[in-house]
Amino acid sequence: MNTFSAKAEQVDRKWWIIDAKDQILGEVAVTAANVLRGKNKPIFTPHVDTGDYVVVINAAEVRLTGKKETKKVYTRVSGYVGSKKVETVEKVRERHPELLVERAVKGMVPHNSLGRTVLKKLKVYADDQHPHQGQAPTPLAIA
Repeated sequence: MNTFSAKAEQVDRKWWIIDAKDQILGEVAVTAANVLRGKNKPIFTPHVDTGDYVVVINAAEVRLTGKKETKKVYTRVSGYVGSKKVETVEKVRERHPELLVERAVKGMVPHNSLGRTVLKKLKVYADDQHPHQGQAPTPLAIA
């Protein structure tokens, strides 16, 4: 009996599109992360990039539950003294709304070189315009 192990160069990659309008951020991120990793395919191999490309549109209109819009904070520190920056979801949404989805998905993929490779296949846009019509992405419903 042999164990199957997928090869990254032999994977047939598709393009999927997720409309995040009025969808919950966590559900959008889980769906995108699973497709990016390839967990929806029968050839899924944990240490190989077997995933597809994901385009997320209408990221500016994604929903958060509860009081997260005002209470949730994103923190970043450069390492210099006094460099701590804290932003609420409201501030991030008006400054760069794509970051909400990107950061949520980034937390759901492996935190190593495989995760960095997987994240390059994620394309997030604030509105419904995107430059990937040539790839003919298939709509993906969020369960």
